[in-house]
Amino acid sequence: MNEELTEDERWMREALAEADKGFGLTSPNPPVGAVIVRDGIELGRGWHQGAGLEHAEVNAIANASANHGTESCRNATIYVTLEPCSTHGRTPPCVDAILKAGFARVVIASIDPNPDHVGAGFGTLREAGVEVTTGVLEDDGDEMIRFFAKRMTTGLPWVIAKTAATLDGRTTLGPGESQWISSEASREDVQKWRRQCDAIMVGGETFRIDNPSLTLRGSSAEGRPQPLRVIFTSDELLPQTHHLFTDEHRDRTRVHWSQSLEESLRSLVDEGVNGVMLESGGRLLAHAMHLGFVDELILYLAPRLGGGHTRLLPVDGITAHLADLEVTKIGPDIRLRGFFP
Repeated sequence: MNEELTEDERWMREALAEADKGFGLTSPNPPVGAVIVRDGIELGRGWHQGAGLEHAEVNAIANASANHGTESCRNATIYVTLEPCSTHGRTPPCVDAILKAGFARVVIASIDPNPDHVGAGFGTLREAGVEVTTGVLEDDGDEMIRFFAKRMTTGLPWVIAKTAATLDGRTTLGPGESQWISSEASREDVQKWRRQCDAIMVGGETFRIDNPSLTLRGSSAEGRPQPLRVIFTSDELLPQTHHLFTDEHRDRTRVHWSQSLEESLRSLVDEGVNGVMLESGGRLLAHAMHLGFVDELILYLAPRLGGGHTRLLPVDGITAHLADLEVTKIGPDIRLRGFFP
């Protein structure tokens, strides 16, 4: 059965598709999209392409003006995935641009999670006589800005833990087997999750043993800098010939030595990080879960018995229930994705 959407929901879907173009490109800002409609006809659309650049609303207005004239937005409706900003930062307030363009109606998915701004944009618009509708596809909008919302409300980044395991719960294979547990299709799938994040973190043991590159490649690397690569360790004696210290992206490498995990995560926020991909071994994963710092889990489950001696979680007593579980087949593997409430 096809999902039945209201007209507002249909256009908000289009705005969310615009916002998705900026996922992973806008930090420390959130990804935002906007679509302008009048009498059921689309006039323009836009998305926020990076911090310091024009916001989605301004880009959509420019697009409509270029296609239909400077007065085209008067008495139209603009669909925006996030409450328009009401303060002057690196760019002017979007509510000013909306009022200047003469919109009759503004439709919003998510409320600004910034405690200093929440609701202010709505108030300014309503005082000027603009009709404001909120909460249209709010869950989808909230998921789009979940990295930003976590940082704004807690001072910590959103943490995605990514790992791969065999059916017997092992993260290494037996002697003589390949180092790869997951399939090539799953390893390629990881690229789209890495692209969303501003930093990738591994523990010192994973760094020493695996010598990872932790880079974006191919189309996933287009249009954005490589993520920061973070080694979280208590060991000063790290191999200086490994990729993270010698490759062309070595300036993106950070060593967080003898910090608490919270100190490490907060220091990344200070560098403009909204989202962190934790690609560590089991010890750091268990530590992060125990402290409650993991927000989302992506597990690639390979259809094999591994026989290795490294467990997914090498300590006992850690329990968790994942919410909103998604199960997707990726090549021969199964990708499990869920959220920690």
